[in-house]
Amino acid sequence: MPIRVGESLSLEDVVAVSRGADVELGPEATGRMEAARDVVERAVAANRTVYGVTTGFGSLANERIEPAQADALQEGIVRSHATAVGRPLSREEARAMLLLRAHVLALGHSGVRPLVVERMVEMLNRDLIPVVPEQGSLGASGDLAPLANLALPLLGRGELLSDDGPVAAGEALRGAGLEPLELKAKEGLALVNGTQGMLAIGILALDRAERLVRTADVTAAMSIEAAFGSDAVFDERLTALRPHAGVVESASNIRRLLEGSAIVASHRESTHLVQDAYSLRCTPQVNGATREVLRFVRGVLEVEANAVSDNPIVFPDDDEVLSGGNFHGQPVAVALDALATAVVPLASIAERRLYRLLDPTRNNGLPAFLVAESGLNSGFMLVQYTAASLVSECKTLAHPASVDSIGSSAGQEDHVSMGMTAARHARDVVSNAEVVIALEALVAAQALDLRAPLEPAVATMAARDAIRERVAFLDADRELGPEIAATCELVREGGLVDALGVALG
Repeated sequence: MPIRVGESLSLEDVVAVSRGADVELGPEATGRMEAARDVVERAVAANRTVYGVTTGFGSLANERIEPAQADALQEGIVRSHATAVGRPLSREEARAMLLLRAHVLALGHSGVRPLVVERMVEMLNRDLIPVVPEQGSLGASGDLAPLANLALPLLGRGELLSDDGPVAAGEALRGAGLEPLELKAKEGLALVNGTQGMLAIGILALDRAERLVRTADVTAAMSIEAAFGSDAVFDERLTALRPHAGVVESASNIRRLLEGSAIVASHRESTHLVQDAYSLRCTPQVNGATREVLRFVRGVLEVEANAVSDNPIVFPDDDEVLSGGNFHGQPVAVALDALATAVVPLASIAERRLYRLLDPTRNNGLPAFLVAESGLNSGFMLVQYTAASLVSECKTLAHPASVDSIGSSAGQEDHVSMGMTAARHARDVVSNAEVVIALEALVAAQALDLRAPLEPAVATMAARDAIRERVAFLDADRELGPEIAATCELVREGGLVDALGVALG
């Protein structure tokens, strides 16, 4: 069933459309848009002073525009504001951005004709997706420059994505039988004003982070088991005394993942393995803290996905157009900075577990770097270097963008959110963390194999087997790049968690 634009959107809806799901206009959206459109047209006919309709934009808001020029003003704002630079958003991100912008307009407070949203819906369904460079937004008035680039193809300008690289939008649309739109009063401003750039990137980053935190419990359990870690620290009586929901959930996961492990049982009565390093026994506290932040981020993004972040905003029932600050991206920027910050410890503690498994002074009897004839073979030595490098880069990327601001528009827009920067950094932190967790999985699978003939738990064995379907045991040095890539793909698609579902029912 197609996702309906103009009705309540879930974050899962946005992810589905980003991956190619069809969309349709909700049954009540057209009536709402027509009512708001009537308010705009009456304001123009009466020559009322309405920001961005009968005035200029930004610091030019005091410049009056004659009603006869109101339509020309709108094409001008799209063309003049399309100054985004840098690499294009991915097809998934651009699809999500187009959906979210169409959805806001369809809520009926932006004053655009239904025709505009219908064209955006058709572009999504025919996969005619604009090229949107990712840099150039200050995050207030929303993501102006990227949104303007998103809107250009509606006018037959700009570029569309294709498998062979960017193509001219006008030519591609004509080939699809679509003529450029001629914008009417307020429509250009409605297309460029909002938070849908940062929001699209943030929703997809959150989706990946939520999958990653579940995977991180799996790889942690594998490492703890392979390192001869104790399962006593995950006793539910301990977490009950400090019951942060995310911590309780993570401890419960790891406890279940280690159930029935012959490896863990083999040293449970040890007199010298009294207390594990923090990276082993404090995993629920770290992974759980990440979970808590992801819940907060999800709440913010769910509100924003269904919010009107336009300016000015039309109230059809009151026959009024109000200018405000709904476009300011601060709520989203702060949340996405929190997302980035919360994912760094998830990756950092995974790298520390990985490190311990490779160090013969800390891994309780495993060979150095988990390979025979170490010295002749380097084994997984450089895997840890890569993980450490990515964790360090994550720390730099996690510097909060939302604490910055810089004035623009001759001082009229004197405080901005930097939300698009926060979104891009959050996405990149998640990408790096996915690789670090994949590297831990690769190393932990090797370590579990080296504990034979002791058997791992049913769950961790299933995870190891999922890795072994793509990567063979390392008995001597070989090129690891393709195997790292294969394991990264397994982590990104949630394959380790899926393997547990089969094993544990």
